[in-house]
Amino acid sequence: MNSRQRRGVILLLLSVLCALGAFVGVLSVIGDVESKVGPEVTAYRLARDVPAYEALDEGMVEEIAIPERWLSRTAITDLDDLDGKIATNPLKKGSLLQSDMVADRPELREGEQEIAIMIDAATGVAGKIRPGSRVNIYATFRDKNENEISRVIVDHARVIDVGELTPISREDDDVDRDSEAVPITFALGTLDAQRVAFAESFAVNVRLALVAPGSEAGVPEDERTYTLTRDK
Repeated sequence: MNSRQRRGVILLLLSVLCALGAFVGVLSVIGDVESKVGPEVTAYRLARDVPAYEALDEGMVEEIAIPERWLSRTAITDLDDLDGKIATNPLKKGSLLQSDMVADRPELREGEQEIAIMIDAATGVAGKIRPGSRVNIYATFRDKNENEISRVIVDHARVIDVGELTPISREDDDVDRDSEAVPITFALGTLDAQRVAFAESFAVNVRLALVAPGSEAGVPEDERTYTLTRDK
């Protein structure tokens, strides 16, 4: 082996040693990063926007891997935790799903039944009624003499679901008017459900009044009915 060949072998060995050194360095960096990041766990983020109070299901989320040490304590890591849940507020696509974003959907109690009616967005408590709210339901009727009377038909009605804003068309003084309404579902006993169904069918208007949280007092009988003559 002449001197040129020896130099070639030496350079080749040096190249191999440098490559090994670089490989060891990369492994060291990767190991250091992994030791700082830690193991990854499964979490879920929203695959689309979700309106407030809409029921959540698996089709609304997508699975992602995230370092466990970076995951908040409230993050949802099990899809079973979505069973029977609704969004408490409007949720944006791409948001990491967390337990404080959802709530249990109110359930029916013994002797109750669900009844849903459309409430005009302009006459309801816009944006403030949510599942679990208590409301007084007012209906305004017109008698055969064209006199109007307003009455509390149900007090402390329990809301269990709030639907999406829906365009509707109503005839008012022989003129079709476009407006928006929200389907509100209540949990009521049989008699109160009949009162609400009657009001939706025959009342000139149905309105909701939000009851203050913690208020248990019902509306006294002498305050349940109102006519304009009472103020004269």
